[in-house]
Amino acid sequence: MKVAVIDMGTNTFHLIIVEVVKDDFKIIYREKTAVKIGEKGINHGVITDDAIDRALKAVNHFKEVIEEENVEQVFATATSAIRNAKNGKELVSLIKQETGIQTRIISGLQEAEYIYYGVKKALPIGNKPALIMDIGGGSIEFVIGTSEEIMWCQSFEIGGQRMVEKFQKHDPLREEDKKALVEYLEENLVELFDAHEQIQPKTLIGSSGTFDTLSDIYSLKAGVDRAKDATEYPLTIDAFREIYNELVTKNKEERLQIPGMIPLRVDMIVVACVLVDFIIHKLSLENIRVSGYALKEGVLLSTLHSLKKQETL
Repeated sequence: MKVAVIDMGTNTFHLIIVEVVKDDFKIIYREKTAVKIGEKGINHGVITDDAIDRALKAVNHFKEVIEEENVEQVFATATSAIRNAKNGKELVSLIKQETGIQTRIISGLQEAEYIYYGVKKALPIGNKPALIMDIGGGSIEFVIGTSEEIMWCQSFEIGGQRMVEKFQKHDPLREEDKKALVEYLEENLVELFDAHEQIQPKTLIGSSGTFDTLSDIYSLKAGVDRAKDATEYPLTIDAFREIYNELVTKNKEERLQIPGMIPLRVDMIVVACVLVDFIIHKLSLENIRVSGYALKEGVLLSTLHSLKKQETL
């Protein structure tokens, strides 16, 4: 059986198509496209008309791919930008009308749980608690957990696109902009600091966009080979700091010249790296790992589990 999962994020829409084999899956198609539905509207709680057009175009394209691949079941989820926009449900209705694809708007906590399931599939977390971090355009999800359980999780509506529009007033980022962003993070992530104090994870596991790109940059700089089917990507804390120090001194055109950088990430990656650097220092984290799986794989795993339960009833 072929199953497709569409993840409608604030900046990027993702499509994965898998072949389901017993309790597992094999990814046979993967695509991401920059839709930027949060652009110019996310901090005002609205999706602009241009962003709606981009979203519809992207999902129509995904539908064509899904039909070509003879996919039997499609599961679509929408996250921060759509769940918080006044016209988010209207966009979901338009997608249904145009494509026939039903989209489920998920909560921040559901998003965090799905990310955990995706990460757990990608790599062995171990029996010591780790801090999982996923930086989306609209929200940031944090999960503290082991291979066995989620010990704490939370979603914060302070994602990359929101930070760019609030704080990236200059390019390169000026020291006063960075200082204002760090003060904002200090004020808005208190729940995370409290949870960390109680559980004390020492390892950061990053998932999705920003961390993928950081790993790509590191791998090319260091000449590290990454297996095509790898689900954990290479990165070290020292390498992150070196890349971060380079990124914050460059403007957009200069960042694009860095091997491994992609246009999809070039705008958001500076504020995202300020956040990662802040978290590493604030929580005295000692290691960093990168998961090749995130929300969409977690949605897929949860869906397959539900389908299997239905079959046994």
